[in-house]
Amino acid sequence: MKNVFGKLNIVDIIIILGVIIALFVGVFTVKHFRQTADKQIEATSQISFQVFLRGVTVTGKEFPIKAGEKTFITIRNVPYTELNVNGVVYSPRQTAVAAKNDKQFILIKDPAQPSIFDAIVSITDTAKITKDGAVVGGNKIKMGLPVTLEGENYKFNGTISDVHVTSDVKVEDSGESVNVG
Repeated sequence: MKNVFGKLNIVDIIIILGVIIALFVGVFTVKHFRQTADKQIEATSQISFQVFLRGVTVTGKEFPIKAGEKTFITIRNVPYTELNVNGVVYSPRQTAVAAKNDKQFILIKDPAQPSIFDAIVSITDTAKITKDGAVVGGNKIKMGLPVTLEGENYKFNGTISDVHVTSDVKVEDSGESVNVG
């Protein structure tokens, strides 16, 4: 027995301990003492989330993202898939101007930035619901998450501004009909 331990160096002992620890973790997982990732999924449901696009430059005649079309989404710089666009609301950049009585302000389209728009794009997808929220494409969908929307003639970066987990997702109509040109 002394000859066996005498021939083992520190690397061999670390490898043997690693194998023993891995076996214990495997036994605890099989005996349900430890939860794995697939056990944390509570349900699969439809979700609707909104992507806020700030400062989009559009010099064409119409806004390129339209309700009813598909957009390819990239989450945290990892390509995901094409998803349905439920609604698009966009408005030109505005600036505050003093009213005639100098005590109130009114908002007008900013003449210095006629081609700059802010937009909210509503998108739906099927997500796995966990106790921490909705998971889409291996990413938790939460407000503030950076995403990229890409279509045939656009690629816009934005952030998720709202998330709703629902079974019945409402299709929103475009609430703004502003001419871009």
